Amino acid sequence: QVQLVESGGGSVQAGGSLRVSCQGSGYTGSGYCMGWFRQAPGSEREWVAHIDSAGRTNYAESVKGRFTISKENVKNILYLQMNSLKLEDTSVYRCAATETSGRCRAFPSWYVYWGQGTQVTVSS
Repeated sequence: QVQLVESGGGSVQAGGSLRVSCQGSGYTGSGYCMGWFRQAPGSEREWVAHIDSAGRTNYAESVKGRFTISKENVKNILYLQMNSLKLEDTSVYRCAATETSGRCRAFPSWYVYWGQGTQVTVSS
């Protein structure tokens, strides 16, 4: 059973940077797609970025150029580096994973495993 645990959330002023991490365990498959999603109160879960087994990445337009998704395969850690943070980036950020050797998808229902989430608050 894959387990995901996020860390690194917190409060930051607009324009600042923050990095959230996702420690994974229990991987048994040959390849996984890893993604970051976020959800603010009263809003739908929003896809942020994903990275596939080959290291190919994709980003939502709202974060492109500001956020970077990466991973350390040896340590099973997924990262999301967030720069130039805006007030609207305030949300609970959750990592997700699903076993696949192909390309990732950007919708939540495609992902099987989820972390509990970490709060990111951006203030003015």
